[in-house]
Amino acid sequence: MYDVRRTLKFQRDADPRWAEEVAARPGCEGLFSCQQCGTCSATCPLSLYMDLGPRRVIALVREGFRKDALTSQTVWLCASCYECDVACPRQIRLTDLMGSLKREAARCHLYPRRFPVPVVERELCEVISHGRWRPESWRILGAVLRFSPAELCRLLCRRGGLNPPRGFAGTRPSDRRCP
Repeated sequence: MYDVRRTLKFQRDADPRWAEEVAARPGCEGLFSCQQCGTCSATCPLSLYMDLGPRRVIALVREGFRKDALTSQTVWLCASCYECDVACPRQIRLTDLMGSLKREAARCHLYPRRFPVPVVERELCEVISHGRWRPESWRILGAVLRFSPAELCRLLCRRGGLNPPRGFAGTRPSDRRCP
């Protein structure tokens, strides 16, 4: 049986000034002209994998629910394929909006927990903005260490036939011997 839980959003938790700030960004001007028809969600090839559809993210942004919009997986799963932009009857540039939300989420460290995409995004932004070029292997190792150090330990143990160190965070007594 499925356990369905609903959470209520209260208007007092919203920040309408944030919505106006988002609408003032380049490419996001059409935010308040969205008629909530759902064409963006219907045409998105990744909407099946998103926790909220693009239409719902627009609604959250318009109402000013900053944290809910920025921590949704939808922002990070947007592939920038422009299907939603082409199909939108109001010509809203949703891809630009998602990109803007993604940049803000990365800057404010608001993203879904245990989700690898923001970690990779942060690494690439660091390379581009600061010119810190590192070999691919070091960049991947850094991302894995930030995202899931326990998984890295298990992978190394599995490849090298070693046991994980005693008391290593993320190992259970049943995992003492790596398969």
